[in-house]
Parts: sequence; structure tokens; C-alpha cells
Amino acid sequence: MLLLRDMREADIEDYVRWFTAETEWMNWDAPWEDFSCTEEEARRDWTEYYQQVRELPRDRTRRKFEIEAGGKHIGWISAYTDLGELENPELLLALGLDIPDTAQRGRGYGCEAMRRMMAYYRSLGQNSFLTQTWSGNERMIALAKKLGFREVSRLRGLRQVNGKTYDALTFRLDFPAEGKERDRG
Repeated sequence: MLLLRDMREADIEDYVRWFTAETEWMNWDAPWEDFSCTEEEARRDWTEYYQQVRELPRDRTRRKFEIEAGGKHIGWISAYTDLGELENPELLLALGLDIPDTAQRGRGYGCEAMRRMMAYYRSLGQNSFLTQTWSGNERMIALAKKLGFREVSRLRGLRQVNGKTYDALTFRLDFPAEGKERDRG
């Protein structure tokens, strides 16, 4: 069973491990960025983040959830509006996820987490979503297409990964507004 939930104190050590020892996931999530840090830095930063999450009122809209499968914390999913090089005049939410535990990939958890995150925001009135990746991240591209996202932007040659050049990709998915039927023309 998959669950999206707020961060728990026990998750801090998972983040320390994922950001210092089990870092393979960084090869897929913006590998042109430097996420490296020491265990001390990771523990301090994630402890501070946990304190912020703990203080959030229950009715406050969340921008990040932890992904739990079968009682195990396996990653996270987040929503953001800063699209980097792209304008976002509609302030659409872009969704991104990471499942650092390689043994938990390929089981449909990422797809289900995206569906649940979109359902959460749809319940708040959001009907259009973006997701961003790079042309070398074939798993994320396949996930976006499986969910019905369509490519809306390709910035050619923007990303450099391991000496190779890749495109920056943005995908969009629109749902009909609540109470309106999709035109089946």
C-alpha cells in the first residue's frame, strides 16, 4: 500500500543516507546540480526541515510529501512553481519525485504517487500540472507519458551530464474542471 504523508522524525536518517551514501538517485534528478554534503550538514538541514513541517497547521496546503510503501519510507514527491529557464505565468505546479531506494523502483510507486499528488491538488481546484526532466531520464519520460502528460517545451542542449548534452523537457497534463465534461467531439 502506498501512502503520501508528512515527514516524520525517523525520516531524517533516511535523508542523511540518501544525500551522503546512497546517492545513485542523484544521477537522475538534476545530475548537473551538486547535492553533495556531509552527514553533519544533511542531519542539520533535514532536522531543521522536519521542525518546519512539524509546525505546519494540518489544514495548510502541502508542497511536499514523503512516499511510504508497505510501511517503508522510500522517497518523496514535491510541487513547485519555479521552472528555471521557463516562464510560468499561470503559476502551474510542477511535480517531481524521487525514489532513492533502487529496490523500490519499477513497482508502480512513482506513478501512484503522482496520481495521488494530482488528486490532492485537484481537490484544491488545481486542474493543470507540469513535470520536468531531461532527455536522458527515460524512466521519468515514460512515467509522464503513461500518466497522459504531453511535451510542451524542449530546450535543446541545455543539460550537460557526464560529458554529454541533453535537452531540458517540460510536460503538461490538463484535467477538465470539476463539474465539466470533457469534450468528446
